[in-house]
Amino acid sequence: MAYFVFGKNLDNIDATIYRIAENQNDLNDLNITPSVYKIIEDSQSNFDLVKFGNKFTKKYNNNVITYVDQIISFNNKNELQNHINDFKKSIKQFTDNNPNHPLFNRWNDYYNQLNNLNLDSITYPLNKSLEQYFNDLGQPSLNSLQLP
Repeated sequence: MAYFVFGKNLDNIDATIYRIAENQNDLNDLNITPSVYKIIEDSQSNFDLVKFGNKFTKKYNNNVITYVDQIISFNNKNELQNHINDFKKSIKQFTDNNPNHPLFNRWNDYYNQLNNLNLDSITYPLNKSLEQYFNDLGQPSLNSLQLP
């Protein structure tokens, strides 16, 4: 089962998603205090839709999540580069502050993967998320909502 972590006691309020976890181990490694958050179990297929940017979590009500279709497009190399730079800053902050974390290597490797991406080899507009792009190539793909 996959897990979606929301702000607690925020039923029917938009944009309260905090993190997502693909399994119990990843949830445990998020370093969150469960009593502070609303954690909802859901299917792997819904997790993948969010992870790959095809849907976003609008809100929750009790244990039911409302998902909304999402269309992501990068019109040019500069837009994609800016997105990657923002993501890399978050990853770097995590890896710099958590060198002994169980997910350090996963995120350090992903940071390097982002660094090594040849943006000139991509055809623009790129009408999918970066996560979906990597998945389509058979490469590791992580969403910023998975970052501890």
